[in-house]
Amino acid sequence: MPRTRQDLEQIERETLAPYAQFSADTCGRKHAEPSPPWRSEYQRDRDRVIHSRAFRRLEYKTQVFLNGTGDHLRTRLTHTMEVAAIARGIARALRLNEDLTEAIALAHDLGHSPFGHRGETVLSRLMRGHGGFEHNRQSLRIVEELEQKYPEFSGLNLTWEVREGLVKHFDPTNHPSRRANFHAKNSSLEAQVANLADEITYYSHDLDDGLDAGLLCEKDLTRHVRVWAQAARSVKRAHGELADECRRYFTIRTITDAQVTDVVETSERLITKAGVQSADAVRLHHRALVQYSPARRAQNLELRKYLYRHLYFSPQVDEANTRAVRILAELFKFYVAHPQEIGEQSRRRIPADGLHRAICDYLAGMTDRYVMQEYQRFFGLNV
Repeated sequence: MPRTRQDLEQIERETLAPYAQFSADTCGRKHAEPSPPWRSEYQRDRDRVIHSRAFRRLEYKTQVFLNGTGDHLRTRLTHTMEVAAIARGIARALRLNEDLTEAIALAHDLGHSPFGHRGETVLSRLMRGHGGFEHNRQSLRIVEELEQKYPEFSGLNLTWEVREGLVKHFDPTNHPSRRANFHAKNSSLEAQVANLADEITYYSHDLDDGLDAGLLCEKDLTRHVRVWAQAARSVKRAHGELADECRRYFTIRTITDAQVTDVVETSERLITKAGVQSADAVRLHHRALVQYSPARRAQNLELRKYLYRHLYFSPQVDEANTRAVRILAELFKFYVAHPQEIGEQSRRRIPADGLHRAICDYLAGMTDRYVMQEYQRFFGLNV
């Protein structure tokens, strides 16, 4: 006989920790739907995210380097897949709900603008006085309103727990998925895991991409970044002299493994000390329970500062991104003057959401290359 949703829910009861989020206990969806027969509710959410148009567009959105500048450099899509893999591993180790964790991880960057964080900064500036722009809230907006795939409702109609997890910076006074008469201080452990997996992933792949592009140097990393120096020594002790590509890969793999181990061990101690016995007890706890150790957090801050100095603001990255976001800003102003040029779906939202929000939604959904194509179409200039 096929395994039913009820079978999957029973497996969760038997194998997950009491503080995990059980799919049978979901707060449900905004629009009632029959439950899936062969999948859990969170497995359905994961599949809906993967099949969304916003997810497919991530393939052509910048992570650090502009899309198309290198065959092996990360895009927003490959970053998302790496986050999901690391998040599932941490969730499994902590006996949390892997399906919920994966669904949150796969959806966490749906709202990212073209051209990475620089594009987000530009849209945030342009939207001052019009409700602002922040990519985590835009991810929520996409799954709640902007995706148009179902006849009965707008959005993807994801469960409350996935939508809760998309608001990365938890603010109990202004949380769009907050529950009535429930004053949470934090999100689920699954959401906390997805959040930290995002950080672990970009540390690792930004090191990899920076070295691949020749903007970072192993010798300099060894002198100035403790996490790199420790991992490099460990690899050399275990494997001796390695070819350049293999040595770099294995050093970064060692860093990632150390990050994950630290998070699992630290979080397990914090969860045990807190004595939480349910997912809602986690939400009511006064602090996040999925964390790095203080020593690892300090080392990661050192790495983060190094990456900002030597990678994110390097001329090769900064100049290209500065040019790209100028194009994004000029397109925004062009659409304000010529709203008939934005997509039909976005035009239909102008009466309800206002012109600037409709334009922001339209631009935020674009891929890097589509922004370039539109700029060339309207201004007749190669970029």
